[in-house]
Amino acid sequence: MSEFVEKYINPFTDFGFKKLFGEEINKDLLKDFLNELLKEEQGQIKELTYLKTEHLGVTDLDRRAIFDLYCENERGEKFIVELQKSKQNFFKDRTVYYSTFPIREQAKRADWNFELKAVYTIAILDFVFDADKNEPEKFRYDVKLTDIETKKIFYDKLTFIYLEMPKFNKSIDELETRFDKWLYVIKNLNRLDRIPDKLREKIFEKLFESAEIAKFTPDQVYSYEDSLKFYRDLKNSLDTAMEEGIEKGMEKGIEKGMEKEKKDIAIKALIKGISIKDISELTGLSEEEISKL
Repeated sequence: MSEFVEKYINPFTDFGFKKLFGEEINKDLLKDFLNELLKEEQGQIKELTYLKTEHLGVTDLDRRAIFDLYCENERGEKFIVELQKSKQNFFKDRTVYYSTFPIREQAKRADWNFELKAVYTIAILDFVFDADKNEPEKFRYDVKLTDIETKKIFYDKLTFIYLEMPKFNKSIDELETRFDKWLYVIKNLNRLDRIPDKLREKIFEKLFESAEIAKFTPDQVYSYEDSLKFYRDLKNSLDTAMEEGIEKGMEKGIEKGMEKEKKDIAIKALIKGISIKDISELTGLSEEEISKL
């Protein structure tokens, strides 16, 4: 079994995210997080049911649409939860496109009156959108269809929530709400070596127990190690490309350097048998670009 410096898993790895929030045994963790995230408009989610993350559709693109997490509550409302580790071209477009699947699934034959259940798309981001860099204090964006002039919500059943995690910088002593605690854990879990006293609550104690690497089976350790290596390679490559670009002092240099590093990572990932969809999410390259590689 491999030796890790960290005691707890990194939630921003594919394995870590799905281990904490995508397993039936840990469904209460996801439910608690969603309840805190959507408290004002959801009230209380009593039950959650995991749904298939793969989608069958009309086109090949439809069939390649795979959500990180997909579930519904007791009222039939749908929740897509996506983790995005690096900037991706047209990521906002992608989240809008993904929201169409749970909408279309509700279509009924015969005399259907077109009434829809609410759909929520939640994106946990390990980066900041370029357009948001001038708002360092704002890390949460709640998006609905609104009237431009009155600013009133025109349609309240389609919601997109983006959490730019690099902007969340509260220390353990600054945490005020349960939602603050969730964001702190997601961002800092792998940096901690014990449960902070301020997080001594049943739900977080369960999360820390589920995240403790020493309790994993050898197969789980191998899967996590593989996922962690890919995550670190991606981050290191993008960071290196950015630094080299800055040293050159040219925006074009940054762009080209990052693009080359992304393609190098994509090639390594293809050799390892990782799906084109997953590589696209991790590198920000389009699936068409990766297919050409």
